[in-house]
Amino acid sequence: MSPLSTYNDLYQHLASTDLEPWIEPLQATVEPAILESNNGHLERWLGAIDALPQVEPSASSLSSPAIQIGRPQDITTEQRVTLPDTLHHFRPWRKGPFDFFGTHIDTEWRSDWKWDRLLPGISPLKDRLVLDIGCGSGYHCWRMAGEGARLALGTDPFLLYIMQYLAVRKYLKEPPVWVLPFGIEGLPPAIPAFDTVFSMGILYHRRSPFDHLYELRNFLRPGGELVLETIIVDGPHGYSLVPDQYYAKMKNVWFIPTVDTLVQWITRCRFRDIEVVDVSTTTTDEQRSTEWMIFESLSDFLDPTDPSKTIEGYPAPKRAVITAQAP
Repeated sequence: MSPLSTYNDLYQHLASTDLEPWIEPLQATVEPAILESNNGHLERWLGAIDALPQVEPSASSLSSPAIQIGRPQDITTEQRVTLPDTLHHFRPWRKGPFDFFGTHIDTEWRSDWKWDRLLPGISPLKDRLVLDIGCGSGYHCWRMAGEGARLALGTDPFLLYIMQYLAVRKYLKEPPVWVLPFGIEGLPPAIPAFDTVFSMGILYHRRSPFDHLYELRNFLRPGGELVLETIIVDGPHGYSLVPDQYYAKMKNVWFIPTVDTLVQWITRCRFRDIEVVDVSTTTTDEQRSTEWMIFESLSDFLDPTDPSKTIEGYPAPKRAVITAQAP
């Protein structure tokens, strides 16, 4: 069975929600976005998914720090030996961690730490329709389903992350989690149907943060909750850092506001009941190179003589989580 058949289950799921009008446009765009991507790695990635052990996991967990898929005893000794090499086809693994039958994928980001920081400050996700913009491999979508979300729908334009999601989905067939292979621009026209919309690590990549906030609001039902996580800097009300070219070796960073400025932006976009849930400095324990992400990471993006600054001399990354309610 093709791993893309999971999207047929999505369409059936949408039929029972206010998102039913999305079915036809998604049917017309999802598979072409994957199969017609002209990505030279696609055949290898799909082959690696097919090469994963053809077994039913005896246990799973969406609530543990690492998304658990099966136990070591579910597969043969030979499969346990070859499984890491198969999963290496999907490197770099950036968001996680995951555990496939005892093979622990120590991802670049300890995404579970971010989840633990934000979860106490957001509305309970049980029975909610949830949208996660720029979700990467879908790690947080699985955690949303673990909290009882009726639907956890993610989006990400990077095909490798879609393959990582499909590798997990090969085994976790029941949770209502799907990751779409495009960004927010590829979604059908917005329907104000979602109870919660997440945007984490996206706002500073947008040339117009106000347009992004309005886009997010358009997907929320009246009174629905925005969960926004982004890089911030210290400074006065109204201040926002605009890097010259690069910030922490990222070239597509446009605006990094103070917390007060960020709250002002959200207020200007007519959200209400705005709460600052968390402000944390990103550490090299939370974001780092590993066997599963062998390229440069946070320690390479900071000034080696002063880790309070980026390599370019800007304040080192600090992140805020903010919630707000749609009008």
